[in-house]
Amino acid sequence: MKIVVVGLGLIGGSFALSLRSVYKTAEIFGIDNTQENLSKALSLGLIDEEANYPELYDANIVIVAVPVNASIELLPKILQTVGDDTLVFDVGSSKQLICDTLESHPKRRNFLAAHPIAGTEFSGPEAAIKDLFYNKTMIVCEVEKTAYKLQQTGLLLFEDLGMNLRFMCPKVHDKHIAYVSHLSHISSFMLGKTVIEKEKMERDIFDMAGSGFESTVRLAKSSASMWTPIFEQNRNNVAEVLEEYICNLQAFKKLIDNGDFDKVYEQITETNRIREVLTDSRTVPLRLNGKNGEHSRVKKAVM
Repeated sequence: MKIVVVGLGLIGGSFALSLRSVYKTAEIFGIDNTQENLSKALSLGLIDEEANYPELYDANIVIVAVPVNASIELLPKILQTVGDDTLVFDVGSSKQLICDTLESHPKRRNFLAAHPIAGTEFSGPEAAIKDLFYNKTMIVCEVEKTAYKLQQTGLLLFEDLGMNLRFMCPKVHDKHIAYVSHLSHISSFMLGKTVIEKEKMERDIFDMAGSGFESTVRLAKSSASMWTPIFEQNRNNVAEVLEEYICNLQAFKKLIDNGDFDKVYEQITETNRIREVLTDSRTVPLRLNGKNGEHSRVKKAVM
């Protein structure tokens, strides 16, 4: 089996590393726009060889793990290059624009729109983690538009990596992910910005930073080249979610200004319910089986 990973950062590198441990006989090739990343991926054993775009024709699987703005440019060209039996899937955090862009592509049937809910604040091949995707959720959009044989190849691959599958339309994906991922990053970026600006005047402020601050601001270390295009592509949903968030912040500030700490206590107590919500959301993994798209457990892939 020939697997080509386009983009050898955290996510692409982790796919390469994870698939190497699952599919022992697979040949894993890499494509990246920087020679530095290619050299690191080779030295770290993430890939076996470098590849070029013309070599995608005989690949079994092509994983596109580049920033979403680059995906818009690359995916149509990649699909034009691959063979009829090649599965191409992306891992971008926004799906609507990508799906709309490929809607009328002659090889749309070769494409699977996917988004793994996994990652860290680090980037580059050296950030790759072998078990990054284990027990994580993989969201798949418009699975019915992928050729049945190829969608099964992708879904079985995700299952072999220990992932839990969820299926939804791109519009719903982008709306929901704005709440649970994109807003989290913006909050972290802005907290980091606020504290950095304060630090210019008070150098000892970070001496007071505990684990709570560190965990909250962790995402502020994420790559600007990855997140700026995500905010751009999902800007309508992000703007709407930000408006709700800002309204809540303003209302909370008003409670503080008015000295209404009984209400502050009440709101914090109500928000503590998030623990129950997160616990309840951890359900039995869904698997897709059958040409009609019914959910069930699929058999393990034999590669």
